[in-house]
Amino acid sequence: MKKSYFFCLSFFMISLFAYAQRENSQKFRILVSTDIGGTDPDDNQSMAHLLMYSDCFDIEGLVSSPSFGKGSKEEILRMIDLYEKDFEKLRENNQDLMKPAELRKLCKQGRRGLASYKGYSQPTEGSEWIIKCARRKSDRPLYVLVWGTLEDVAQALHDAPDIQSKIRVYWIGGPNKKWGVNSYAYVVENFPDLWMIENNASYRGLISNKKINDEFNNGYYNKYIKGAGYLGADFINYYGGLVKMGDTPSLLYMMNGDPADPYKESWGGSFEKMTESPRTIFTSNPTIKDTVAVYSVLEFHFNGPVQEEKYIGRKFFTFRIDRQDWDGVYLGDGIYGVRYAPKAPAVLKYEVISEVKELNGQKGVFVVGKVWPGNKTINGYKLGQNWYTDKLAPELFEGVWQGSKTVSKWREKVLTDWAVRWGWLK
Repeated sequence: MKKSYFFCLSFFMISLFAYAQRENSQKFRILVSTDIGGTDPDDNQSMAHLLMYSDCFDIEGLVSSPSFGKGSKEEILRMIDLYEKDFEKLRENNQDLMKPAELRKLCKQGRRGLASYKGYSQPTEGSEWIIKCARRKSDRPLYVLVWGTLEDVAQALHDAPDIQSKIRVYWIGGPNKKWGVNSYAYVVENFPDLWMIENNASYRGLISNKKINDEFNNGYYNKYIKGAGYLGADFINYYGGLVKMGDTPSLLYMMNGDPADPYKESWGGSFEKMTESPRTIFTSNPTIKDTVAVYSVLEFHFNGPVQEEKYIGRKFFTFRIDRQDWDGVYLGDGIYGVRYAPKAPAVLKYEVISEVKELNGQKGVFVVGKVWPGNKTINGYKLGQNWYTDKLAPELFEGVWQGSKTVSKWREKVLTDWAVRWGWLK
């Protein structure tokens, strides 16, 4: 009788402890800013992944922040519509998945297009939602996962500087930094104490290698996704079903490891602290002897006629580089300027096209190095204690992509885990 009593008491205490643990183990709060529906369809793949793992997070916002193309909140809603059609099958296997109606309430429209030279513009529904979520009373920080440019994050910080201490940003930079260099420059200059993971290259460890025809690359769609519900039928529309998902490491970082410690390993990579974000200001046209760090902020300043103050910020020239055009503006005091951030090692040439004769026809060339952040620069942005980026160790490079192996080492585990959920839809 005594043994039975103690067994029951022990079982009760263990059960109570387990229940208390479940009650106290809170999910991480996340808000996603995405350029889904724009020029890069990998956001649709990442959105499918997020929806199928919605049980893993406290999702507080899905913000459409399209820098280019036709991206909009409606594209997020379209993905949720597909999820809704698959929802009953998914829910049979996981009761904690978020309901489609709950997710729709979180969708907000952010800025369409890039910010001007000053890095911010007017509040958007998306930027205001970031502020609202960040200011909610909570003992947990809000992780803002940015899959595109920083436009809405920059706007939110400009309008509500107090949220700097309430949010943690995991940003997929690289090409997004090139496109959104003005919003990045505003954030890094004015909010150096922001908690930020600036992932410029590590994310590439999750992108498939098209030349490898196995179940984790070209063969993944046919083996695991084909025939898996409405989300599976939609997936073939993005890169022919090849898994790219360059933005998904931000989600994986929250799913595995300790998000509060960027040094630790996780499915979404591991990172190291940076104390300066390099910036180079060219006041004369560079030559092949000039080398800058990949992903660094470059400013090109040109002398021309003095304009009235009202023309500050207005476009006066086109800066053509790497077969793409950028708006150059008047900065004041007879100085005209443009920013650029190279997304990969290269030798880049540019030319200036303008109706202002002093500007028209100017040309330059420079070398983009392989290492980030590289050497300190005279005009670099000084950073606080919580800015992190891709690991520098040479053995973690994959080709020219710094830190890529901190993500690629987990790729098969990630895709194997996802395959289970695709199987729920078959």
